[in-house]
Amino acid sequence: MVFLVCLSVTTFGIFAEEPTPVPTETTTQEETGHSSHGESVHEELPYWTVLPFVAILLSIAILPVASHKTAHWWEDNNNKLILAVGLGAISFVVLLVYGYSHNIVHTVFFDYIPFIILLGSLFYISGGIVIKGDIHATPLNNTLYLLIGATLASFIGTTGASMLLIRPLLKTNSERKHVVHTVVFFIFLVSNIGGSLTPLGDPPLFLGYLKGVPFTWTFKLLPEMLVAVAILLTVYFVWDTMAYKKETKKDIKRDDKLATPFSIGGQVNFIWLLGVILAVAFLNSNYIPQINETPTLGFIREAVLIILIGLSKLTSKEENRKFNNFTLHPIQEVAYLFIGIFITMIPALVLLEAHGKELGITENWQFFWATGAFSSVLDNAPTYLTFGSLASGLLTPAGSAPLTLGQFIGNVQAEEILKAISVGAVFMGANTYIGNAPNFMVKSVAEENKVKMPSFGGYLAYSMGILVPVFILLTFIFFV
Repeated sequence: MVFLVCLSVTTFGIFAEEPTPVPTETTTQEETGHSSHGESVHEELPYWTVLPFVAILLSIAILPVASHKTAHWWEDNNNKLILAVGLGAISFVVLLVYGYSHNIVHTVFFDYIPFIILLGSLFYISGGIVIKGDIHATPLNNTLYLLIGATLASFIGTTGASMLLIRPLLKTNSERKHVVHTVVFFIFLVSNIGGSLTPLGDPPLFLGYLKGVPFTWTFKLLPEMLVAVAILLTVYFVWDTMAYKKETKKDIKRDDKLATPFSIGGQVNFIWLLGVILAVAFLNSNYIPQINETPTLGFIREAVLIILIGLSKLTSKEENRKFNNFTLHPIQEVAYLFIGIFITMIPALVLLEAHGKELGITENWQFFWATGAFSSVLDNAPTYLTFGSLASGLLTPAGSAPLTLGQFIGNVQAEEILKAISVGAVFMGANTYIGNAPNFMVKSVAEENKVKMPSFGGYLAYSMGILVPVFILLTFIFFV
């Protein structure tokens, strides 16, 4: 908790210089990614406007673990919505007063709605796929399972892969007593690091795609992903081998006796998942230039994703989702919290764009660690945008309109910074349960299956002991 409070105070302190009112450049939505088409002159936001953002950050981190009473209160998604809307409303009013209504409109309609619809489509469609079976829960099989999951995450999303694969993994290991470490590494690899290669993989990369980063650019993160996955799978195999030796002979025999081959139901949903991939890849301004002139045409992509959700519902057997214990609770939780997060993040984004050059973050490794540190305690998607804005402020010549993330491409220095930001956001979202949306989902499913997962602090101990050394190594290999 001390770590969380200190990091939150740092967030507040970043903006602790009294700003002066300045006129804003006349820009377009395409130029900045969050400005209106008309002229806009407004006051610069004062530093205290980030307080709702800090409050929602601390609420997400502390309320679930502060006491039994707050934890019980937090379990109700309606309470999360009340908190998110309450804090979001404060930022909403402040932004209106200071003349930033266009930022609110753009953030809600062009960032939040596409973000939630993509996440929801992957979540719902994957929930209609049933993987049955119970293979031998050996270290080799578990390691191969994690490798497959990490690979799949880049193409159906960390949320989709996590929800699709966690229950079969738990079923496979149900005869074993030592399972917690397997779920933790699953969160590391499948719910986070595996989603590095496409905008479908992890929400930060999708937001970057919405800001103009080409769909295939994220393939450039393959070297960083391969190094991290190789190290973590090696550590996991050694760990699970030692844990396997601690299992009783009775449990091992029971595992052998109950082993059955895998089978897959609801295969039609793979067609709809392919549809999601194609929609995100091709229904954009690169292939429909008219979207540049009329941005609302871009919602054809979201319309297709909603249709695919409907097709999944119509073509899937209800028993498949019942077998998966599928509910809408996890996606509701994300949707409710993120409406508050996205709105309260706006002042931080604006201030970082205005004062990015003053913060002293100029090197690739600094962007990697700064983005990653905040991704550890705030969901990594808005953190990615925050440091993208900081980089934009650093790279934009004085008097020019801020660079969009899409304009980073082709500039060697800018692309290296974008790599550092992307890897920091995606990889270090694994550091805590709140770093990425699927983390808590996996924890919840595991606990429903009688796996006693670590507390917030207990999980942090895993990540500090395992992930941080890996990230230090990645720093020296790729970012120094």
